[in-house]
Amino acid sequence: MDPSDFQDIIRSVREFIDREVITREEEIEETDAVPEFLRQSAAEMGLFGYALPEEYGGLGFSMVEEAQLAFELGRTTPAFRSMFGTNNGIAGQTIANHGTDEQKRRYLPALAGGAVACFALTEAEAGSDPSGLRTRAVRDGDHYVINGTKRFITNAELSDLFVVFARTNPEVKATRGISAFLVDAGTPGLSTGPHDAKMGQRGAWTSEVYFDDMRVPVDALIGGEEEVGFRAAMQSLAKGRVTIGSLCVGMAERIIDECVVYARENRQGGKPIGEFQLVQAMLAESQAEARAGRALALASAAAYDAGTDVRQGPACTKLFCSEMLGRVADRGVQIFGGMGYMRTVAVERLYRDARLYRIYEGTSEIQKLVIARDMLAPARTKVGV
Repeated sequence: MDPSDFQDIIRSVREFIDREVITREEEIEETDAVPEFLRQSAAEMGLFGYALPEEYGGLGFSMVEEAQLAFELGRTTPAFRSMFGTNNGIAGQTIANHGTDEQKRRYLPALAGGAVACFALTEAEAGSDPSGLRTRAVRDGDHYVINGTKRFITNAELSDLFVVFARTNPEVKATRGISAFLVDAGTPGLSTGPHDAKMGQRGAWTSEVYFDDMRVPVDALIGGEEEVGFRAAMQSLAKGRVTIGSLCVGMAERIIDECVVYARENRQGGKPIGEFQLVQAMLAESQAEARAGRALALASAAAYDAGTDVRQGPACTKLFCSEMLGRVADRGVQIFGGMGYMRTVAVERLYRDARLYRIYEGTSEIQKLVIARDMLAPARTKVGV
């Protein structure tokens, strides 16, 4: 994208978030829902397809551009980005990278235009490690019959399209034998439970998904062949790690901004608390870590675009930035003191929102394993390749 056009988009998104989203954060928190106005506005701005290919109606952002957008999206409630995050991330990328030409033509323009997709991988015994996946897809003539249950599926209640992972070959162990399917909402045998009551990230709905003898045609198989599901999922999740890390940077920067204003204005002992050196130390530590996270995210995004590091860099980014955000959020509550523990104060809400980033799309512990195994891999000619 032309740099000036891209900067215009970033500027418009930032202004929209400041004017329309941040001002509605308490409403989203109280109602556990994103106003329809915000959904429509996001679709009109092209946010439902910013990372999808231009030939299918998306904006075709590079990873570096996506990281910069995520810095802005991270500055407000995660519920806003959650509406379209899966479209551009794990679900949309699975279709864009592994779908047949017909599947891309059928689904990607709709997703770029505002339809909603979800990524149905996680199960009770298959979280960060999908090897325990139990959902089964059995071939029956020109259909597959799918049975199983998914959990924690973002946007399941709202989705028009489900990217479903199921085991098609029970004879092979671990992550082999997993395939992926494209399933339209309303397919007989597909149902969703009520959205979960979570610690934070209210308005970003997650639900259980049930498959009860659900029949899908053979052409619903992503890529037109079995056993590409795990590879497709891991490729999409690796890309998403840079995005998640960048969102964490944006949230950390928002918390720091809130703390700076509070430290300037709140007084104890007759002077602003920002004049106390221990408060200054917490601000400085948070600022240094946030700047380090921003630099790491941009460097990892550039390496991902170049194809020189598509595994270790993304894992490092998600690990460092999500853990960094946890420390910044904790300091934020500490700087606010008793007020930081009160509902309706932004740092209290962001503290709860931040905690999930260390868990979903690969826990911190999984990221450590990815990093270490990549470091120890023999005969590497390029980092992470």
